[in-house]
Amino acid sequence: MEIGFDQITAQIRAIKPRTEILLEEVPAPQKLAPYSLALTADVLEDAATGRFVLLHDPDGQEGWSGKFRCVTFVRAAIDNEMAADPMLCNIGWAWLMESLKANECEFTAPSGTVTKVASASFGTLKNLDEDSELEVRASWTPTSGANIADHVRAWVELLEMSAGLAPIPDGVTQLSRSR
Repeated sequence: MEIGFDQITAQIRAIKPRTEILLEEVPAPQKLAPYSLALTADVLEDAATGRFVLLHDPDGQEGWSGKFRCVTFVRAAIDNEMAADPMLCNIGWAWLMESLKANECEFTAPSGTVTKVASASFGTLKNLDEDSELEVRASWTPTSGANIADHVRAWVELLEMSAGLAPIPDGVTQLSRSR
């Protein structure tokens, strides 16, 4: 039995990330597919930011290999030592694949890029510290609409890893933020 897009989006909207992450629904692109949903996420203290877009075309689209497409972006501040690691881009992609596997996501046609950026300031900006960032841009096709909320959870997990947040152990409930 096929699950409807409204049911899928209701499941996604019910996701409650850990307290360090602010997850918000934002306007989705309108011309890429008949149905879409977009989320942004920010990790407190500007440790990381991201965007998740779910596209749905009941007829499918060439290049998707299915009726859905998840399009994601994660950017995280990293220390300069980590930025110097020649395997960093491979590690960023591995984090995404591990997140999808850990959340039991079934998918096909993954694609993406991992970019590391290091900045140094000069001239009147010379007193600024050097900084580095990691960017993971990826897309993939869920094999069914039944578990798309798990794909969003995988993206949130990638955001957590990229931001350097320690995993919350099984059986531990995180206290909510005070208002």
